Amino acid sequence: MDVDPRIAHKETRVNLEPASAASLVHIRLPSPTTGRSRDRRLNGADKYGDEERLYRSKNLATAASIYHRKHHQFPRSFLWRVLEDDYVLNLRAADICKTANADDANLILHLRFPNPIRPSCVALADAPEHDALSVFVLDQSNYLYTVTLRPDHFRKPSATENGLGDACKAHLAGTFSFKHPHRLVAVSAYQVIVTFHDGGIIRFDRSKSHDAAGHMWKETNFSAQGWAKGLRSLVPFSFQGGQTVRHGKANMELTAATSVASDSLGVEGADFLFTVCLDHRLRIWNVRTGAILYTADMLGVERNPQELGKWIIDPVRDNLVRIVGRVEGRRTLVAYSPVENEFKFWKVEAKDDSTIYVHDMFPDQHLIPPAPSSGDVWTLADFGVAQPTGATIHLWVLWKNNLAYRAQRVELSSSKPSDTAAEWDSSKWSSVEIDNVATHVDAASSGDPTDSTEKWLQAIFYPGRFSKATLEAALAMYERGLGSKETSARNGRGLVESICSVLGSTVTLGKLSAGEMDHEQFRAHGEVQWRRFHRLIMELDKQRGEALSLALDHNSGVAWVLCADLVAIMHRCSDLEQIYYNPHTDEDDADNVTSLITAGLGLVENFSDTIMQQSSVALRVELFEEPAKTDMERIQRFFDESGCWRGISEEDAAQVIQTLGSDFRIVTPALYQGLIELFETDEDAGGSEDPHPLTEFGRKLVVKLVQETAAMQWQVLLSQLLLLVHMEYEYDEDNEDSALHARFDIGQVYRQIIEALRRLELVRWLVKTQITVPLLKSERSSGSSPNASKRPEETRTITAFEAFISHLLGLEDVDGEPLASSLTDVVIDVCAPNSSIELSPVLIQCSLLKRDQPHLALELSPFCNQDPFSVYIQGRVFLSLKDYTSAAGYFKKAAVGMSVPMKNADLRTGGLLDEMEKRLLNSGPANYYAHIVSLYDRHKAFSYVIDFARLSLQFARADDALIMRREMSSRLFAASTSISRFEMAHATLLSMEDRALKHSCLKRLVERMCETSQTAELIALPFSGLQEEVDDILFQRCKSTKEVVRGTPYHKILYAWRITHNDYRGAAAVLHDRLQKLRQAGDGDNLSGGDVLDTSVTKQFLMLINALSCVDPKQAWITIEEASESGGVPGKAAKRRVVTLAELRRQYQAELDRIAAIQNNQFGLAAEDDDAMVLDQ
Repeated sequence: MDVDPRIAHKETRVNLEPASAASLVHIRLPSPTTGRSRDRRLNGADKYGDEERLYRSKNLATAASIYHRKHHQFPRSFLWRVLEDDYVLNLRAADICKTANADDANLILHLRFPNPIRPSCVALADAPEHDALSVFVLDQSNYLYTVTLRPDHFRKPSATENGLGDACKAHLAGTFSFKHPHRLVAVSAYQVIVTFHDGGIIRFDRSKSHDAAGHMWKETNFSAQGWAKGLRSLVPFSFQGGQTVRHGKANMELTAATSVASDSLGVEGADFLFTVCLDHRLRIWNVRTGAILYTADMLGVERNPQELGKWIIDPVRDNLVRIVGRVEGRRTLVAYSPVENEFKFWKVEAKDDSTIYVHDMFPDQHLIPPAPSSGDVWTLADFGVAQPTGATIHLWVLWKNNLAYRAQRVELSSSKPSDTAAEWDSSKWSSVEIDNVATHVDAASSGDPTDSTEKWLQAIFYPGRFSKATLEAALAMYERGLGSKETSARNGRGLVESICSVLGSTVTLGKLSAGEMDHEQFRAHGEVQWRRFHRLIMELDKQRGEALSLALDHNSGVAWVLCADLVAIMHRCSDLEQIYYNPHTDEDDADNVTSLITAGLGLVENFSDTIMQQSSVALRVELFEEPAKTDMERIQRFFDESGCWRGISEEDAAQVIQTLGSDFRIVTPALYQGLIELFETDEDAGGSEDPHPLTEFGRKLVVKLVQETAAMQWQVLLSQLLLLVHMEYEYDEDNEDSALHARFDIGQVYRQIIEALRRLELVRWLVKTQITVPLLKSERSSGSSPNASKRPEETRTITAFEAFISHLLGLEDVDGEPLASSLTDVVIDVCAPNSSIELSPVLIQCSLLKRDQPHLALELSPFCNQDPFSVYIQGRVFLSLKDYTSAAGYFKKAAVGMSVPMKNADLRTGGLLDEMEKRLLNSGPANYYAHIVSLYDRHKAFSYVIDFARLSLQFARADDALIMRREMSSRLFAASTSISRFEMAHATLLSMEDRALKHSCLKRLVERMCETSQTAELIALPFSGLQEEVDDILFQRCKSTKEVVRGTPYHKILYAWRITHNDYRGAAAVLHDRLQKLRQAGDGDNLSGGDVLDTSVTKQFLMLINALSCVDPKQAWITIEEASESGGVPGKAAKRRVVTLAELRRQYQAELDRIAAIQNNQFGLAAEDDDAMVLDQ
């Protein structure tokens, strides 16, 4: 019977999709022969081509690995991938953390070669003299490319806007014309070795000065078997006498090296090449002289010459030898035989470059790694070895079964060979929990609180789950399956809109027999289409997870699995994860915590989706509502509203009793304390005071880690909550002493679990909510580029956790402790209820409001406390959402707390408040309300400006509040005027003390009331002490008004004002001014009624005569201004003359006669002078 290895590590997969299109830098390398690269069309990828094949070519790598630089700190780790049918080398920095002041290296270089890259012919190296990365690539046209990349190439787009220039060079070796290259390895930044099909090698050397004159590389050839045999391999296979292996276009000699590694063994001036050849032999070369210093079977066994064919290694295998160790002159060589599926550990020693000693570390031991399971066929695809401390060797192995893979680990002591057999035992191996990308979406029902479409979109677009390219390819394939010839993605619509449109088009809303709409069938058919589309996404996503290689970082101790379109990082399981992933371990469960966790998870395992949804709704009430009930009342309410008792069968209850004992006797306060401690962080988890900050890649990794950890912890805690209420009400009523609450305070346990869940709910919100932020300045393209107008949108999409929390995180010195453990500690600290990392919902809300994301800030409102500042921020949230009434309620609720002066008050607002605004808070109610007034004023919510301005004025009574009263009076007046609350504006005006301000506001009020036709209200207002000023304001507007027929009727308003105030002569004067302007405008003959004599001018005469008739006859006159004879020459005042009532009556009669004459055609012309013609009366 197989014993599954204990899971001690968990893998976390990181999506390699760039956060922004601007992060991807495309560089086309020039062809060495034509001066420019040739365009290449993807075979079969026409307009209606094979979407899946195109998706695989553009997104799924055929080879990938990580190189860790030896001589420089940051960027130190580089992830490279071969894409697009081997034409593209994709390079990016993959450091998890960085030095404190270093800039991020976020750019991804997309190097396109003119010809395909040879398999296993990519190598990276660095030199201590230059902070640069040397990339060596051998393509299928046998050109050796040398690309030198500086850190700025990964930081600034401007560094590559004009191509790489002299940083890219190509070299063609003459030997390649008659020999087939097989493997390439970089010994250093100045030395490269290529192995050949005939067993020989060629060494390329270049000077450290990178002299470009003449040939860049110096070539030196070495042969393992002499020229005769080397030439024989070029002869067709049927004519050869010896045994060879056909690989591609070459017949491989058995002495050809298929797996190569280099190391100096710590010997100064020496370099050694370790090769595993097709004949199953290990050869060690002196790189300087080309001499073979050692050769033997890689397992150290004697072989029968007649069975040579049995031991031949497939030429495809390139990962069969590893070198580890740091002791000078000594290394550990680990070789893996795919023929025997066996490892061999060799101790290699050297004192100089000409002599080497090789010893079997574990003689007579057959170290065959145990496969993950015996039921499937597993192939050991890769392995890695680390020796971080002295004698202990860490061996990681990677198994593959089609697209699936498993990783395992074992530790061996090199100092105690006798213990090797026991250490190699399958029970000593530990396994890695593989990231399960399967997404569970609850079945749709009529009682769902959210729409089915929204539910599926949340699952599909969950951050880091599926790449955009995967979703686009799945949608194109789905549409092609429906018979569409044009994909929605090409119609200018967004991806979400396209998915909803395509899937929505497949479902129609039918009717029942009674004529009603069949919503249930519509929902069911829609659910079927979403599940089909989801299955298609999952099938494509499985291809992204195909493992390509395993890499170890010897400095940090981190193991990486490089997959086709993602990278998986192995990290240590926490104590809780070890229980969660190893529930049936045989280890001693002395504290019974494992039993408690297992019982909870087993209880809810068979719960239906409906019960889990009800439990989540009931839990939300407990998480976010202020507790107004006792603990026992809360437990009772949760038990009733969750309905969990309906999902517990007799078998489930019996299983709980079997695990926890009769009457749950093993459940004690100490047991729950042990449970809670699994979720808490150590007091010293904060680590050093100066941790290394995370890179962008590190932030993406931590986000994914937090997503997984929070989901797992949520599942455990929710199951414990349901288990707790089940145990509380599962007792014999005749023996209440057996009840859980009779033995200890379950209310305290209940509160602890709720608090832990509350923290996790906030963490889960942060890692699933996405926002768009602008790119850093260093990541933006330079405007001087000729393609600047075509550069992609300079924004990127990240999670709220990355935006607001990740800057608080950091890792310990990676050389001081294993990074895999440090990552686990950081994530536990983020999720822990006693975390040292503050997650302030109100501070996050401030940042979201600053970024104009009030809808997201509203989602955080349930997490916020009820302290004054939090209540104030809730008002800001609703204000940004234009819910002014709710905002006013919060502002008033926070008024007392935000008005009380505080010493040393240092508000953290995420940039939401400037220093001026901060000074208005906690400095008295007048200042606080004044601040609120300014907020509403920005939104032009004038009715609320009035309310809060009055409150501010109510408290601004101190002598030093004169400026405040003046400002608030001005704002109150402006707001009242803007929304036509003129009585309020009038009252505010009268209360003003500043004469200049009062006069300005008076003019504004009068003009505003006139413009809005509020003449009656204007005349009704008393304007105590300001009547003359009102009259003067109206008179000035009348004087400046030229158009009296259209526009604001200032003359009529002033006439009404003066009549109301018994100024009949003044009223007559303004009517006369209007009469004159009517005549000048030529509107005197316009009829205003059915009578031909009823014109605007005659009416104006009647009103004028009536006004003067109301005064004493002796006073029935007015003065008017006449234009001077000088024609308005500047400096000469207009003449004034008196017009009496009698004269006005004569003019009125003359006007009537003129109109009558015109109507009777009784008119003639007479020349009074040279300048005017008048009517003959």
